[in-house]
Amino acid sequence: MRRGGGVFLPRELEVIGSLISRFHLSSITDEALSQAYANAECFVFPSEYEGFGIPLLEAFACDCPVVCSRSSSLPEVAGDAAEYFDPTDIDDMAAKIARVVEDTSLRERLRAAGRERLRLFSWDKTARETLECYRKVLAE
Repeated sequence: MRRGGGVFLPRELEVIGSLISRFHLSSITDEALSQAYANAECFVFPSEYEGFGIPLLEAFACDCPVVCSRSSSLPEVAGDAAEYFDPTDIDDMAAKIARVVEDTSLRERLRAAGRERLRLFSWDKTARETLECYRKVLAE
């Protein structure tokens, strides 16, 4: 299994080539990123490995339905607020994206679940828990 970087496989190049005219890559401001999330039918995150998955929380905060890999930390972060796919199976990924894009009630359920899931995470909570961890380590 390939994890980020490296040479694209022939099938990946074929898919990229067929879709490249539909994408525009650029650096954008936080405000523009928020608008992109807010106006998207869904946020697709095909990562095979993540340390945490902050982009999922960004999407939730912007009321954007999430379709992501069932890998690494992503299911722990997203819980029931995402539609999952196997990141090594292009057909599964395509089917899950199509399902979310075509099913209005599913998108609404994912939006609501994302808002609920987002309540479990905050920078204040992260800072408090990190400080407590440091205190325990220093006390040993």
